Amino acid sequence: MISKYGYDVVTIVGVICVIGSALSWYFVEWKILKFGMIGIMILGLAFTVSFFRDPDRVTPSDGNLVISPADGKVVLIKQIHEDEYLKTNAIQVSIFMSPLDVHVNRYPISGRVGYFKHIPGDYLVAYEEKSSLRNERTHIGVENGTVKVLFKQIAGFVARRIVANVEVGDTAIAGARFGMIKFGSRVDVIVPNSMLVKVKVGDKTIAGETVIAVVT
Repeated sequence: MISKYGYDVVTIVGVICVIGSALSWYFVEWKILKFGMIGIMILGLAFTVSFFRDPDRVTPSDGNLVISPADGKVVLIKQIHEDEYLKTNAIQVSIFMSPLDVHVNRYPISGRVGYFKHIPGDYLVAYEEKSSLRNERTHIGVENGTVKVLFKQIAGFVARRIVANVEVGDTAIAGARFGMIKFGSRVDVIVPNSMLVKVKVGDKTIAGETVIAVVT
């Protein structure tokens, strides 16, 4: 299944590839160049479709779990003081999403969206630690009474567009889709220091399924 966030891009790339392949077939006489150009068009379309794929996921129903909002690799876990939304000592788990990962983002917990902010910025390589403070990003906070979680969509060197269909007051459902970052990116998940983190650096995460932390 292709994500609704990618319909426009897939359509445009598809049209370009069809037209480019047709022009190559009819107007390029050198066979090696002709089939090479058609092959590039097919690979480009295949990559675009793969990037915007949106598989279904089975989310754990336990309300005491914080679920990964992104597919990718855990590149950083550190202690911080979060004074923007949680306003307490916290743990930051950073997940790097390569261009080959699924890029649809999902809510990590159920509750109410209590905070949303878009911050313009740079486009540093997303796995660098300083990208969390300097890159373009959105900050989203969800609370469900006793638990607050802050997570950040961070644009990367290749990614140039963050999609977040979120407003303060929205109802969040753990594992439900809320947006994506197009073409390579990072997501930071920030939880209170009292939670037990269940992943380690180097682990692969699956959005909507992998348990990031447990309420203790």
